[in-house]
Amino acid sequence: MSPDSNPGKTEGTQDIQDAQDTESADDIEVTDPVSAPDADGKPRRATRRFPLFTRDTARPEGGGRAAPRDAPAPARQWPILAVLGTVGLGLLLTAFDVFRYGILLIGAALLAGAVLRWVMPDVGMLAVRSRFTDIVTYAILGLAIVLLALMAQPKPWLTIPYLKDTLHYTVNSN
Repeated sequence: MSPDSNPGKTEGTQDIQDAQDTESADDIEVTDPVSAPDADGKPRRATRRFPLFTRDTARPEGGGRAAPRDAPAPARQWPILAVLGTVGLGLLLTAFDVFRYGILLIGAALLAGAVLRWVMPDVGMLAVRSRFTDIVTYAILGLAIVLLALMAQPKPWLTIPYLKDTLHYTVNSN
């Protein structure tokens, strides 16, 4: 700003004013829960609408490494490798005609994944969604697979009487 455009201020006071403006830009205050700094660092009121174009995705909580950064890649992702290895072993048993034990192992692997997700703060790639959603999903799927393996024919290890009655009333032989 030239001294001609603002006759009441001298050049020295303008420099002080510019320095105060840059200091206030560095000290960003978030005034309400939905205000966030933009790319220039100035607080702006953010909308609660979803953006038209998504630029990135947030990592799920617990999605960090399960081992230190200097560990080799398989060691950093041991929770997902343990679950996938157990599922693979269960599939192999199922392929070799040990059906019930293989399916039980698959269900137990999913239940173990739910327990790992619950107990450990960082589980690497085992974290897909939020912690609650992952635990519920792994637990429900694991429990359903275990129950179905226990009730599989022939000679089921678990019989639930009301299921047989429900099937009897829903499927008629007429």
